[in-house]
Amino acid sequence: MVDHRSDPSALRFLIGHDLRATRERAGLKQSDAGKVLDCSQAKINYLEIGKTQQKPDEVNALLRAYNADTEHVDRMTSLAARADQGTWWAPFSDVLPNWFKIFVGLEGIASAQFAYESLLVPGQLQTPGYASALLVDNLRVPPMEAPQVVRARMARQRVADDDNPLHFRAVIEEYVLDRAVGGPQIMSAQLQRLLDLGQRDNVDIHVMPVSVAVHDGLDGDYLLLDFEDAQSIGYVEYPTGAIYVQDQDQVSAYTLSAERLCSAALSTSESADLITERMRALTTKTE
Repeated sequence: MVDHRSDPSALRFLIGHDLRATRERAGLKQSDAGKVLDCSQAKINYLEIGKTQQKPDEVNALLRAYNADTEHVDRMTSLAARADQGTWWAPFSDVLPNWFKIFVGLEGIASAQFAYESLLVPGQLQTPGYASALLVDNLRVPPMEAPQVVRARMARQRVADDDNPLHFRAVIEEYVLDRAVGGPQIMSAQLQRLLDLGQRDNVDIHVMPVSVAVHDGLDGDYLLLDFEDAQSIGYVEYPTGAIYVQDQDQVSAYTLSAERLCSAALSTSESADLITERMRALTTKTE
């Protein structure tokens, strides 16, 4: 995990999910777990939903009672010890919706992310100009808050972090390249940003051509977050909230979908050629 991106609420979320999933695999009830810690069932519930901070010794005792392997116990106990650090995104708290804060925290401590986007360039890859243009006349963001929202989005980006880069894969629809958000100049700069980031070892950008009429992404946009010390999570956003997919069978289905999308889309080099073609066309318009 990346300490300078630590977020206690996100860590509690991950640890709680792991405690619940491991307990259920062991065939135990919350009342059984309560006997391990000599506490009420309500406390176990709070620990599992992340409402209460999980202490390392509690996590250790519970996972051992669930017959988790030693490596798993040590990993989650270590994770619990980090959950008392500060929240990196605190300066932007006033412009982040409450339902979105958990995702921002999780994204900050993720080791890898996959994104399928049908309409827009993924947030991790956006330029400030593109991000600002998306907020013009936005129903959910007052004009006076827009600059701070853009700063928050830029602060979230880790793909170009040389110390702890986020490993990022994206499949974006070809339509995204043709939607000139902010006008030709801003969009041209955004396309150049995609080309620049695509040169990095930790970034893979695939374009889904219009010629592929049917593919797994037609079910909707989604993200996958992978962590060094915790189980992967799926994330599906809608205008006023989000759904976190934590059941590992469902996460596996999303992971398979991601692989199929990457296979169906253009290769990274072919995608770069197509982006370059679109950028040249926009540059011609501005001359």
